[in-house]
Amino acid sequence: MGWLPDWGQGPLRALPALPDLPAARLRGPAAVVEAVWEGLVLAAHWQRDRHDLRRPGRPYPPLLALLEAARADPVLGRLRPYTSHCTLLFSACVDFPYDVRVSSVEPLSDGRFRVRPRGGATAEGYADTPEAALALITADLPAGLGPAAGAGPTGPKESAPGSRSASTAPPPPGSGTPSPSSGPAA
Repeated sequence: MGWLPDWGQGPLRALPALPDLPAARLRGPAAVVEAVWEGLVLAAHWQRDRHDLRRPGRPYPPLLALLEAARADPVLGRLRPYTSHCTLLFSACVDFPYDVRVSSVEPLSDGRFRVRPRGGATAEGYADTPEAALALITADLPAGLGPAAGAGPTGPKESAPGSRSASTAPPPPGSGTPSPSSGPAA
């Protein structure tokens, strides 16, 4: 493991080796979920250490405690986690586009946690501990939510206005079916 420059507070270790996500994909969705959790926890340790060296005395959002508590949860720990701007989100599938059906949780710099509704979930509020924030989320889980699966959300996608989905694309020329924009057949 290498060392990065000293910012006057001591050296920072290089980011540890992260789990091999392509190898995990070959083992299946459960292995992907575990590899992603492990990578997030390793990166959060490094980010906290980096913050402590570069900004001593300034609070850092308790992301690591949140990740460890969520990973230990029997339901949330089996969903595919991902973070965006320190907010922890959960997906019911391991591949993009993610299938978000539960609320997200954001660790705040004052040590509290903000739960926000996402993907049809309604859990919302503030909590003083990661466990209390996760309890708000698990109390609002949709029925039948299982471990993350290998494919993205199923079902037809809604098209943006003005765009063509596969079902509204014009038929190939000479197919005998009029195009939606060509009007009635003559």
